[in-house]
Amino acid sequence: MGIEVEVRAFLTDKQYKDLTEFFNENAEFLGEDEQETHYLSGGKDLRIQKNNKYSKIWMKSGKIHDNHREELEIRTDKNNFSLLEKLFSEMGHNAEIKWFRKRKEYKWGDVTVCLDDTRGYGKIMELEKIVDSNEKEKTYDYLKTKLSELKIPLTPKEKFDSAYSNYKENWKTLINKK
Repeated sequence: MGIEVEVRAFLTDKQYKDLTEFFNENAEFLGEDEQETHYLSGGKDLRIQKNNKYSKIWMKSGKIHDNHREELEIRTDKNNFSLLEKLFSEMGHNAEIKWFRKRKEYKWGDVTVCLDDTRGYGKIMELEKIVDSNEKEKTYDYLKTKLSELKIPLTPKEKFDSAYSNYKENWKTLINKK
């Protein structure tokens, strides 16, 4: 358990392609994953996910798109996802949003890099580190510096909030567009 500190940016198709090539040459490739994530109803940021390796339940403190948040996570066998859906549904936590993304993950020095292609939402890069709470501000500044080294501008939180609101309202339609 720690504090996840991250910076993120929306990417164009060209930036995504160029960054994939850059990280393939300059970072350790950790793997590629296909993920289905359900954001659940209720007062907390509670989610369930299935991916290529496992299923998980996780909860984050704070608000979505905060620069740093505590994260609690429990992993289980990937075949348990339908059981997690049923369990949380029976407790009154239904899926408010479903996300479908392909993720490429790298270790770039001491930073974890995620290149995401999310159906109906877009391409995003996240740079992140897990740290103790007393290092979160310093780490956030460090990650902004690393992002600027890549010549990728930090996407303002307001743009992510707006895109998230649009996706939350329209995800059922957006995921089916080509």
